[in-house]
Amino acid sequence: MTATSPDTAPFSAYVQAGPFVFVSGQASVDEAGRLVPGTFEEQMRRSIENVRRVLALAGLDLRHVVRTGCYVHDPADAPEFNRIYLEYFPPPRPARTTLTGCLTEQVRFEIDVVAFAGDGEG
Repeated sequence: MTATSPDTAPFSAYVQAGPFVFVSGQASVDEAGRLVPGTFEEQMRRSIENVRRVLALAGLDLRHVVRTGCYVHDPADAPEFNRIYLEYFPPPRPARTTLTGCLTEQVRFEIDVVAFAGDGEG
């Protein structure tokens, strides 16, 4: 099962393979795929809310996330990134890879996730 992204993006918002749901990178964009500028915190929160919406299409929520890939434009935002991340992903936290010093000045944060849709604990 897949959910397509806006016509401007040639990828699926998510793909389910067995009990796993792979959510494509979500940035601070609106429903039409247009970038929504803002502070690092605003962009990070919008990105994670976009993940939440995509997961809902698959009948899941953030509690099902078992892995995150996080991309932070400015390494100086790392402390704020960790503070906000803790709000969305309480224990047991997903496995995580974080890259800093990437993206552009306009896209300050992006996140992709893998969620477990099987029975029982992930």
